[in-house]
Amino acid sequence: MISKEVRDQYRVTIGIECHVQLKTNTKLFSAVGNDAREAPPNTLVSHIDFGLPGALPVLNKEAVRLAARAGFALDAGGPQKFSKFDRKHYFYPDLPMGYQISQYDQPIILGGKVDIEVDGQPKTIGITRAHLEADAGKSVHPAGKEYSLVDLNRAGTPLLEIVSEPDIHTAQEAKAYAHELYLLMRYADVSDCNLYYGNMRFDVNVSVSKTDQLGTRTETKNINSFRAVEKAVEYEVSRQIEELEKGNKIIQETRGWDDSKMKTFSQRSKENADDYRYMPDPDIPPVVLDDAYIQAVQQDMPAMPADIRAKLRGLGLDHALVEMLLDNMIPAKFLYDLQAEPDHIKRIANWFGGEVQGVITAGDQAWEDFTLDAARLVQLSEMTAANKLSSTAAKEVLLVILQSAEDPEEVAKARNLLQVSDEGAIRAIVQTVITENQAAAQDVKNGEMKAIGFLTGQVMKASKGQANPALAQKLIKEELGV
Repeated sequence: MISKEVRDQYRVTIGIECHVQLKTNTKLFSAVGNDAREAPPNTLVSHIDFGLPGALPVLNKEAVRLAARAGFALDAGGPQKFSKFDRKHYFYPDLPMGYQISQYDQPIILGGKVDIEVDGQPKTIGITRAHLEADAGKSVHPAGKEYSLVDLNRAGTPLLEIVSEPDIHTAQEAKAYAHELYLLMRYADVSDCNLYYGNMRFDVNVSVSKTDQLGTRTETKNINSFRAVEKAVEYEVSRQIEELEKGNKIIQETRGWDDSKMKTFSQRSKENADDYRYMPDPDIPPVVLDDAYIQAVQQDMPAMPADIRAKLRGLGLDHALVEMLLDNMIPAKFLYDLQAEPDHIKRIANWFGGEVQGVITAGDQAWEDFTLDAARLVQLSEMTAANKLSSTAAKEVLLVILQSAEDPEEVAKARNLLQVSDEGAIRAIVQTVITENQAAAQDVKNGEMKAIGFLTGQVMKASKGQANPALAQKLIKEELGV
């Protein structure tokens, strides 16, 4: 176990490569389905994926459009006007061609940044580049067997590999960066970002050093959760410091992550760029985008997390609620587009984060099951603000109108939830309650204000819950002269 004193002697440097599966219908270079989640092995394949001689790739133009959107989401000013494809050579059973079609020196995105926040402190993580590439297949190792199998369903899947600058220095920053990247790609509608199915995977590079010179790095590959990103960094930092403190050297290598043991493990030595023998792909023309194309992509960009976060925080909503809404996207987009008084938007946001999310967390429904009608939700908020409904009654009406086209006021009437705000009618009930509860009334007169809660409760009971409690309490004070 490394002490804090020893750990503090080391500077930790982290860079993250993120592979994002683009949400195209077909693969990057062949007209084969791109959704391999439930497909039997080797059923979504073509002659391109098998690397058959004479098979020529044809670039999927939708993949280029989605990559261009990512260029704006990453604040890189959009895509590069000129980019090209290269062959990245390596030999592995799940790569029949013997090379991966990728981009090397002229990628589709250069530069950019991702803004994160850790413990209330903002930080900017630079983006080195993002490039298009075709995914490899998948090697399967059956338990207890002495052989491996290859599934080429994922071979040729369009990926955007996003490479960060080595600007990350803690496990918490790594987790925050991975999560913000996830939000950016989802809101830009670039990818489904389903972590369970591998639509987004993280390769985490970690090095430690006692000087400003970077230490030898390791790369832990194919991490598919934000928590695992954080824990992999924590483990690898501790492991590397322990090795160096023992006088050993860090080996530049590729490592895997064992989620059950919460440990990284060695897989193979890490290659350098020279080992891949990059060369321009002679079968694929360069991608040339003009100003009109780039401008059209930019004009089609939706509101991004930073825009929505700024609006919701401006309403005075707490950090946890804002981030929860952003994670769900449907309510976040709805609230961002909602044209209403700030108090109404804030009240609706709190309903979403409380009652609605509570129903979803219970496993009964999903956000997609609800109808978010702006007019009816604002009407319900107005009724609540005008004390026509108690906060409890409003939440009951809320869950009804989210699942039907009913009018909020009609729902409240049908369920006897409308509060009585007729001062004369409530005063009559107050007078009766005071007459029947002289001891409590005297306590209030004597300054024991807790008793007023009891009297208010009796008014609510007598009115079958329909009296406006604030008005009832006001009238009690008037009647008792306090």
